[in-house]
Order: sequence, then C-alpha cells, then structure tokens
Amino acid sequence: MNIVVLIKQVPDTWSARTLTDSDHTLDRASAEVVLDEINERALEEALKIKEAGQGEVTVVTMGPPRAAEAIRKALSMGADKAVHLSDETLHGSCAIATAKALAKVIGTLGDVDLIIAGNEATDGTVAAVPAMVAEVLGLPELTHARTVTLQGRTVTVERQTDDAITVLQAELPAVISVNEKINEPRYPSFKGIMAAKRKPVSTLSLADAGVERTEVGLANATSTVIESAPCPPRVAGQIVTDEGEGAAMLADYLIGQKLI
Repeated sequence: MNIVVLIKQVPDTWSARTLTDSDHTLDRASAEVVLDEINERALEEALKIKEAGQGEVTVVTMGPPRAAEAIRKALSMGADKAVHLSDETLHGSCAIATAKALAKVIGTLGDVDLIIAGNEATDGTVAAVPAMVAEVLGLPELTHARTVTLQGRTVTVERQTDDAITVLQAELPAVISVNEKINEPRYPSFKGIMAAKRKPVSTLSLADAGVERTEVGLANATSTVIESAPCPPRVAGQIVTDEGEGAAMLADYLIGQKLI
C-alpha cells in the first residue's frame, strides 16, 4: 500500500509570529519553525498502518528550503521517503493553489492508495486543504477522523464534531484528515534520527511537478490580506477584594462588560 502523508512546517505556536510589512504574508524567516503537531499525528497513523504490514509511507510538503527540517523530523519518526515541492514562486499561494500544487505532486508518485493529513495547520487554520486535495484528485474524503480502520480496500473512520460522532466509510484510494484525538505521536529514536540521513528526499520545482507558475503565488491567489496590525497588548486585570460584596461586584463587572 502506497501511503502519502501531507506535512507542513509552521511557526512554533509558542514563538512570536508576525506578518511582513510588504505583502502581509507570514514572516517565516523570523519565526521559530517546527513540524506541525497535527501532521505528526497524521504521520503516526500512517506509521501504524505501515507497521501492520500494509504499506510504505511517503511524506509530501510544499515550502521553502527550510522546510527540509520538517521533512527530516518526519523521516526520523519512521517515514520511508519524502518529496519537497520548493520554488520561490509558491510564496503567498492561497489554499486553492496549495491544494492543486499538492495534488500535482501526488500525481507524480504513481498509484497512491491513501492520503492522510491533519485537519488544519496552526498557521493558516484554513481546515480545507485536505478536502480540496480530494476534490482535485476526484477521491472520497473522510475528514476530522478520530479513529482509522482498514479492512482490505475499505477504510472506516469515526468523525468527531461538536454535535455527534459519525462513522464514515470509503473504498481506497481515499483522503483522510485527522484531528488531535487520533493518537499520541511517537518521539524519534536515536536510531531513527540516524536512519533519516540515508532516506531519499526528492526536491521538485514547479516544472518537475507539472505546476504552471500562473497557478500559484501571491499574484494569483484567490484571496489576499490587504491590511494587518498587531494585536493590542494585554491590559492588567481588575482585582476584586471580597469583603462580603464580592459576588455583587463580580455581577456588576460582568454586566458592565455586557457578558450577562
């Protein structure tokens, strides 16, 4: 079974994140970057399938040369190989362009049985790219999975939302996106870190993947940020000393804030 996992390098949620003044895109150069945690969970699920004797795992990412760090993390966790779509023209691509480009890359990998991704990245939080990739490839999509079960060529997932738990099923090939409850990703072992250095990584340009330059990039994006400003600094909270009237003072404050 040929399993593809979509991964992304994102700014660490604990680090400062800013937008550039020139085009209001994420200033990745100034941020601490990591492999997105939700992608680690997607990869963990793929590795479990592989370890059950059912496949080979290829990680695919789209990003600047620095994204190779995320690839090495994924390989050290146990992925077999990686494909990195990297081209300066990709800068500022919207979600639709990203999905189309990723679909083109997947198309270079032969017969793919299963594509696994996180439900949303922590930088853009669009939560639509896996579904868009499925649409472009003409594959069934099973989103927000908290469990994944394979039986022959049939994949079954439990989808958890705020309202219900839904059981979905499809025949392979298919696209799955997972949520944060799917599993706990493993830590790379020393053996895995050393082995990652010998695993193949293919770096593709737009031409290699068959992506037209007019399909990607900020100039061709379907949406753009026209203005941005930093969040205002947090102000000190109000301390209430309870001398018997604390409840009334709290109620007055909540009423003043129009919270009750």
